[in-house]
Amino acid sequence: MAAGLDITTYVVLLRGINVGGNNKIEMGKLKTVFAAFGFADVRTYINSGNVILSSDKNAAAVQSDCRNLVLRHFDLDIAVAVLTSGELSAAIADAPKWWGKGGDAKHNAIFVISPATAPEVLDEMGEIKTGYEQIGFHGSVIFWSAPLETFSRTKYGTMSKRAAYLKVTVRNFNTARNLARLAGG
Repeated sequence: MAAGLDITTYVVLLRGINVGGNNKIEMGKLKTVFAAFGFADVRTYINSGNVILSSDKNAAAVQSDCRNLVLRHFDLDIAVAVLTSGELSAAIADAPKWWGKGGDAKHNAIFVISPATAPEVLDEMGEIKTGYEQIGFHGSVIFWSAPLETFSRTKYGTMSKRAAYLKVTVRNFNTARNLARLAGG
């Protein structure tokens, strides 16, 4: 990074990393690759492709660079969601009041991967099943909750069977909130 330029902290979410034994990437190696490329303050959070880093580049360039680095160094062509720390913090602060409430429910943050948009994904998914799930969004983050007992009957609980699934990456309530806290937006 060049001295004197504006530096932004980003939250980078690699889609489908270390899930079910697929797309394995050791987070320590990922951190090393990103730092060697020139990203600053590179940190990873848990083992599912969550990276916090700083750069003087815009979000689209960071997204492209991260995707290319993963392809080149790990031979994985995966989608990457990128938000500024401020965007993630604003989304979490504006989350619906019901999100994260109730221990007998799933509470997910569904991060839309650019160039897709949250309204586009919501439109593709169609109306939710009222009584089974709740949904809201802020920016590129869709907030979704459903009781565990009705999870298998919800649209978003079965999202992996729909084309819109390729336009998102999902993190649970705790991971999303911890990423916002760690990124310090």
